[in-house]
Amino acid sequence: MNANSPGYDAAILAALVESSEDAILVKDLDGLIRSWNPAAERLYGYTAPEVIGRSVSVIVPPDRQDELIAVLQRLRSEQRVERYETIRQAKDGRRIDVALTVWPIKDAGGQVVAAAAIARDLTDRNRTESALQTSELRWQAVVDSAVDGIIVIDASGLIEAFNPAAERLFGYSEQEMIGRNVNVLMPAPYRDEHDGYIARYLTTGAKKIIGIGREVTALRRDGTNFPVHLSVGEIAVNGERKFTGILHDLSTRAHIEAQLREQTALARLGEMAAVIAHEVKNPLAGVRGAIQVIGSRLPKDSKDAAMIKEIVARLDALNELVKDLLLFSRPPHPKTGPVDLAALLTVTGELLNSDPALKEVRVDVRGAAPIVSADANLLKIVFENLLVNSAQAMKGRGTIRALISLVGGECRIEVRDEGPGIPAEVLERIFTPFFTTKARGSGLGLPTAKRLIEAHLGSISIASPAGGGAVVTIRLPVELAHTS
Repeated sequence: MNANSPGYDAAILAALVESSEDAILVKDLDGLIRSWNPAAERLYGYTAPEVIGRSVSVIVPPDRQDELIAVLQRLRSEQRVERYETIRQAKDGRRIDVALTVWPIKDAGGQVVAAAAIARDLTDRNRTESALQTSELRWQAVVDSAVDGIIVIDASGLIEAFNPAAERLFGYSEQEMIGRNVNVLMPAPYRDEHDGYIARYLTTGAKKIIGIGREVTALRRDGTNFPVHLSVGEIAVNGERKFTGILHDLSTRAHIEAQLREQTALARLGEMAAVIAHEVKNPLAGVRGAIQVIGSRLPKDSKDAAMIKEIVARLDALNELVKDLLLFSRPPHPKTGPVDLAALLTVTGELLNSDPALKEVRVDVRGAAPIVSADANLLKIVFENLLVNSAQAMKGRGTIRALISLVGGECRIEVRDEGPGIPAEVLERIFTPFFTTKARGSGLGLPTAKRLIEAHLGSISIASPAGGGAVVTIRLPVELAHTS
């Protein structure tokens, strides 16, 4: 047979149908199968003799029969059914995902007499897609439920994924972060250096953190820095390099370590204070007594009398420093009993006026709270310290307002003065032992107050409002409170 013979085209078409990887069948307008290629046998499990002359509905699942009727109606109106995905049924009952294309076959007169249907098996593809989707959903669930922050960036440092834990960690939503440079989560100078790190790694392949992990400082939305452990991994997606970062918040650990360091330092300070008490305090009292005896023998109008008075004052100041040091260094053990906070504050305020330099200071105590179980002597030390600080900040003139209340299940005491306020750089170190802005002062007053309040399982904080003055807030847990 040559290319010009009448049956040449038909022979080529038959060969193509027989060798096709897609299932091809021909059906008449009544839906009866007229031809069935080898690929159809492999796909559906029926041999050609088994299905020739039978309705095509044999390979259509019961729940898809209406679809078959609609296809036949379209064929009768000479409409082609373009590729669409549906389900067919094999001889053994298996449901098969297929992509189906059906077009009408016309006779020499142009009338539609049959239809050709090509079905491509999509089972493996759909199974793969389903597995990928399941895997993606599974990993997405893991990422979304992770306690640690997880961030994915591209080779330019732009964020592509930001899980819920990262949202909680940094204070940004995922929508806000997608497409932004990850360096926004870093304080200076790391922010400016980060892009250079990525470029250097992509150029040289030298790893500094990838696959190793280290502790770094991160930056929250509110501008606060906090420590995290960062682990970085590298992945390739469709040939593009991505980097994943897992961030574990170390704030709690850092706080505990700071407390341990403070406790260790205080223990050593306590040992030193004990030595001072034994080696300095008692001799100091002896020296003071001897100086006073010498002073008593001098004539009242002697020039040396004034010097003796100054020496005694200096010795008293040194003695007060030793007392402050001992009070601060010894672990406080509150001896609790019923305490009326308003009454204690009022009495402490009245004692303040016994100092001639503070006679023009008025302490206004308002509000009330339940009687609390606390150590009145220790709280009195705290209140004295706060009121004296406030009075000195106002240069011995003005009103100190103390408000006592029960808020959110805790007893709260706010002490507000009319002074100039506290500079930010001082406020940061306000509870640091031995830090003071006074010409004479040990720098142990507020740190001691903090220790005594924390011994009552409470907290103390100091703020300096924009309008001036300082506000000290003491909180005592409600567990310490009981009704009178």
